[in-house]
Amino acid sequence: MKKLIAFALTIVIALSAFGCATPTGTPDAGTPTEAAKGAQAAAEGLASDALIGIVLPTKEESRWLNDQKYFEEIFGGGNYNYEILFSQNNSANEKTNIETLLSKGAKIIVLCAYDATAAAAAVSDAKADGAIVISYDRLIMGTDKLDYYVTFDSRSVGKAQADYLIAQAAGRKGINLYMYSGALTDNNSVLFFEGAWKSLQPYIADGTFVVRNCSKAIEHKDKNDLTRDEMISIMQTIDSEWNMAICKGLAEAHLTAVGPESKGEVFVLGPADDDCCRALSDAFRTDPEVTKLIITGADGVEASVQYIIDGKQSMTVFKDSQALVKGTKKIVDSVLAGEALVTDTTYNNEAMDVPTVQAEVVTVTADNIADVFFKTGVYDGSKFTGWN
Repeated sequence: MKKLIAFALTIVIALSAFGCATPTGTPDAGTPTEAAKGAQAAAEGLASDALIGIVLPTKEESRWLNDQKYFEEIFGGGNYNYEILFSQNNSANEKTNIETLLSKGAKIIVLCAYDATAAAAAVSDAKADGAIVISYDRLIMGTDKLDYYVTFDSRSVGKAQADYLIAQAAGRKGINLYMYSGALTDNNSVLFFEGAWKSLQPYIADGTFVVRNCSKAIEHKDKNDLTRDEMISIMQTIDSEWNMAICKGLAEAHLTAVGPESKGEVFVLGPADDDCCRALSDAFRTDPEVTKLIITGADGVEASVQYIIDGKQSMTVFKDSQALVKGTKKIVDSVLAGEALVTDTTYNNEAMDVPTVQAEVVTVTADNIADVFFKTGVYDGSKFTGWN
């Protein structure tokens, strides 16, 4: 990711203990983990032109089209032998994609799983075929066959969203809050929610925010350290499924179910996905009884830039896909060179501590959008109106 020291607000990593997909420590400098050593041994004799199979979840979300673009720029520009397939949010398609790539001789599989648990079977197939497996963005759960994981610090994404809402509250009480989560099939959604909850919960407990669309959140309002099951019990009622139509339907149902006292000024904790944020924004702004909307998003996709400039979306947490793809390239280069990579940390997936390369995230609002996106060349500022 381009250095944004002069302009951007870098989120400080704040890790907390959690039983699933928990960062489990930073390897000593110069000391590869045992899993990394295993990957090194598996890579011995691997040809420099070995096929790299990349499987992404869907073409229906801006985020994954961005990732595809950066894979093509970074891997294509480096003359790597690679192929990208999409699973269209279907575990069976995902498994078929892996089988197809293996049949073509893929020796490195980069998999962004649709369903974090179901994907374990495809990982086993890849390992049985002698491939190195990199879990991309979403940690694949319950398998000891992974070689590496590349990700953003997901808890810091949720925390950044929550901290923005808290800052906007400015010490007031009784603010209407609507909460939405990512898909329960994606383990990152739990981490996003955990990061947000730990920041928001004290302000829900003291009456700064009044949750209007989730009785389970109200039930747990006095507890900061939720178990995984407790978090899921909340998320089940506000699960966006990473789907814009579902977000719109949820928002409309929630607004229909409440009276005017639950509208007026509204704060919305959106899922960590800008497409979903825009769908929620459209639904809330359509309600004539909503007079002011503060809403959070994440990813920093191009379609949300104009929304932020126009005040339709309050902020985004920029997860620079270039940084994630570059992290993947770092792993691939070490594998092709037969080297054991020393990673930033490890994440536990309930079966192993997976060596992990971790990328930073940045909070973007209308105040710093030009510095973060336009001056650094992430997006062409001339395509947007009203920012200068």
